[in-house]
Amino acid sequence: MTNLTIVTTADGSKTIYNAQVGEHYHSRNGALQESRHVFVNAGMRHFLTNNDTKAVSILEVGFGTGLNFLLSADDCIDNQIALNYTGIEAYPLTPEMMAQTGYEDYTTAGLWDSYLINYPTALTSKVQLNEYCNLQIAHTTLRQFTANEQYDVIYFDAFASAHQPEMWAQEAISQVISFLKPGGVFVTYAITGNLKRMLKALNLKIEKVPGAAGKREMLRGTKISM
Repeated sequence: MTNLTIVTTADGSKTIYNAQVGEHYHSRNGALQESRHVFVNAGMRHFLTNNDTKAVSILEVGFGTGLNFLLSADDCIDNQIALNYTGIEAYPLTPEMMAQTGYEDYTTAGLWDSYLINYPTALTSKVQLNEYCNLQIAHTTLRQFTANEQYDVIYFDAFASAHQPEMWAQEAISQVISFLKPGGVFVTYAITGNLKRMLKALNLKIEKVPGAAGKREMLRGTKISM
């Protein structure tokens, strides 16, 4: 983990720079605003707004710092939504590095404390953080990830294709979409012609959504029921 450095982004929130990959975990234009805009609002909130439910299951590809989870969980607690959250992370951060992110400023003290305490356990089994939120972090690669369930929402937050092209290849995207329920929502910060074509071929209805700061557009797809 000596290749990791804490970096302050444009909105004052922190992210981590991975020198080995040559990439930041979140947008340098604002880690907090990107997570809220791309994943919580365009992903989870969009799904909940369009479905009459008090429960949501989320799969995140690229759990990283856990910011997307924390913001999603905080929103679910506020709105009394049961959250079942699974993150995939091949190279989990240490609890010490996680504690340096300063994300306690963006969530309730109770959630943050429970997250830090239970984070090591979540890497091996599902844990209940509070009345509303369950968390499990699959310490594995996407290629090796398996699940006996499908999810309502997928957050695709892998490193950019310039640094991790294998994560954006047909095989990887097909595997990810296999875990999405009919009517489920897939969101990512990126938008390319190739990605749109792959998702359409996998039976998703594609939308171009205004992007977070620094990006004109992002991509959202909804899996069409057969």
